[in-house]
Amino acid sequence: MTAVNYAGLQDVPAATPVLISGGGPSGLFLALDLASRGIRSTVIEPRTLIDPDRPRAKTTNARTMTHLRRLGLADALRNAAPLPVGFAQDVIFCSALTGSEIRRFPNAFQLEAGRYGPQPECGQQVPQPVLEAVLREAVAGSAHATLLTGLRVDSFEALPDGGQRVTVADDSGRRTAVDCAFLAGADGGSSTVRRGLGLRLEGESASLSNISILFRSRDLAATITLDPAVQYWVLGPGAAGMVGRMDLDETWWAIIQGVASHDVGGAPDLDPAALVRSLVGADVDVEVIATDPWTARMLLAPSYATDSVFLVGDAAHQNPPWGGHGFNTCIGDAANLAWKIAAAFEGWAGPRLLESYGLERRPVADRTIRDAAANGKALAYHFADPALTAAGVAGEAARAGAHDALAVKQSEFDSLGLVLGYSYAESPLVVPDGAPVPAEDPIRYVPSASPGALVPHAWLEGGTSLYDVLGPGFSLLVDSEALAGNAAETAYAEVLAAGAGHGIPVTVAAVGPSDNGTPMAELWAADAVLVRPDQHVAWRGSSAQAAAAALAVAAGWGAAHPLDQLKEGTNAGAVVS
Repeated sequence: MTAVNYAGLQDVPAATPVLISGGGPSGLFLALDLASRGIRSTVIEPRTLIDPDRPRAKTTNARTMTHLRRLGLADALRNAAPLPVGFAQDVIFCSALTGSEIRRFPNAFQLEAGRYGPQPECGQQVPQPVLEAVLREAVAGSAHATLLTGLRVDSFEALPDGGQRVTVADDSGRRTAVDCAFLAGADGGSSTVRRGLGLRLEGESASLSNISILFRSRDLAATITLDPAVQYWVLGPGAAGMVGRMDLDETWWAIIQGVASHDVGGAPDLDPAALVRSLVGADVDVEVIATDPWTARMLLAPSYATDSVFLVGDAAHQNPPWGGHGFNTCIGDAANLAWKIAAAFEGWAGPRLLESYGLERRPVADRTIRDAAANGKALAYHFADPALTAAGVAGEAARAGAHDALAVKQSEFDSLGLVLGYSYAESPLVVPDGAPVPAEDPIRYVPSASPGALVPHAWLEGGTSLYDVLGPGFSLLVDSEALAGNAAETAYAEVLAAGAGHGIPVTVAAVGPSDNGTPMAELWAADAVLVRPDQHVAWRGSSAQAAAAALAVAAGWGAAHPLDQLKEGTNAGAVVS
C-alpha cells in the first residue's frame, strides 16, 4: 500500500473556497484543474492509503490523457504506468491462453504507438492506484490544492449568505466545521453529499456478478501461446472471463464473468487459483494476491447540482466497466465543472453557467451507461462453447461462427465515437448554427466544429498540437489563410475588447494549415471558432461582432444578456480568497 500523510481535525481550515468530498480520481483532478486556474480547494478523503490490490479501472482513454496533458501530467502518468503502450495495443478473444485465437480487435482503447491523430494524446493502460498516486503527488506539489486524508464529510447545510457549512469528522467521531463557497461531492457510489441533497441513483444492476483476481505467476508469460495483448478474453470451456498483465514482471489480473450472486460471497468451492488456471488452459503457478467481487451497475442521479453543491463522478453515475468508460466519464465531469467554478470566483459567470454543468454532463453519462450496458449483454460466457477447442472441421466451424458473432463487441474496444463524439449541442452555453451535425455513433468519430462538439484536433506545422495553442480561458481560433495577411488580433479586436472589458479570459490566435496542408476553415466549416476552456466549441463563423456576442452566451449570460449588462462584482459567495 502507498502511504500518504494523515491529517487531523486541526488541519481542517475554518473556510475554503471549494471543498471536495472524496479524493479519488475525479476529486483529485477537480482540485488540480481548479488549481491550474488559481482557485484554492481542500479535498477530504477517508483513505490514508492507496491500495494497489484493488486496481479496478485500468483504461485511461485518449480524452482523459488529453485533459491530463492540459494540466502537464500526461507524461508523468505514462512514466509511472507499469505497462507501456508499445507493449500491446490489441484485445484478443480466444478459447484459452494456450488455445486458439478467435477474434482480434486492434488498437483497442485508443492505444497506438507513435503520433496519434484524433487527440494530442493516445490512450494509456494504467491501474487506478497508479493514477491516484500521480494525482496525489501533483496535489502535494500544488500551491492551491490541499488533500486531507483520514477524514470524511459528515453533513452540510446552506449558509444564509450563500455557500455551505460542511461538517468534517475523523475516525473517532470528533467533528469540526468548514465554510465553503462550493461543495463538490466526488465521494463515490455511497456519496454522503448526494444523500444530503436527497437524491437517489436510479437504474438497475446486472443479474450476475464478477470476481476480479489479482495474482502473481512466474510461468504464465512463457506459457501463453498467443500474441501479446492488452486483454485476453477467454471463452471457455471452463471459466469464462478476462486476463491481462498488470506489469511486465509477474503480476496479472483476471476477471471471472457471470458468477452467481451466492458464489460471490465466497462459497467453499470457488477457488480463485483454479479459475485462473482454467482461463489459461494449463497448470501454471498462481499466487493469489487479492480477490474483489463486484456487480455491474447502471445508475444515474436525477440531478447533478443544487445551488452551490455539485455531484461529480461515481456520486452522480455508476457505469458498467465494459469499454473502460466509467473513470473517464468521471474525469470529464471534473473538467467541465472546474472552469465554471473558476468563472464564478473571477466574477464573469453568467446565471446560466453553473447550471449548465448537469445539463451538459448528465446526457453524456446516460449515453455512456447505455452503451456499456449493451456490451454487458455480450460477455465472455455468452460465447463460451466446448466446440471452440475441438480439432477438425467441427472446431473450425465453431471458431468461425464465434468470430462472426463477436463483431457485436466492436464498440467496446473501438469506441472513439463515444469517447470523442459526444456533444453539448443542447447546452445554453453554445450558439447553434443550424448546420447538419454528425449522427451519434459509439464507434465512428466524425470530427466536427459544430457548436457543442469537441474542437477537431490537428497537428500543425512543426509538430505542434492545435490543442497546445489554446489558452486557459476562451480561445478564438482563426484560420490563418482566411485572414489574408491581416493579424487575427486586429481582425477580431472586438472579441478581445469584450473579454477585457468584463474580465472574461479570451485569447485570439491565427492557426493553420495542418501539417498535411489542410486549411483550418475546411476542418471547421468556418473561418473561426470560439473554443471554451474545456476544448468544446461554443460558436463558429466569420464575424467579429457575432463572435463577441457568442462570448456572452458561452459565459452563461444567454443571447438576451449582452455583455454590457454583465454586472461588476458578481461573486461566488462569501469565501473567495
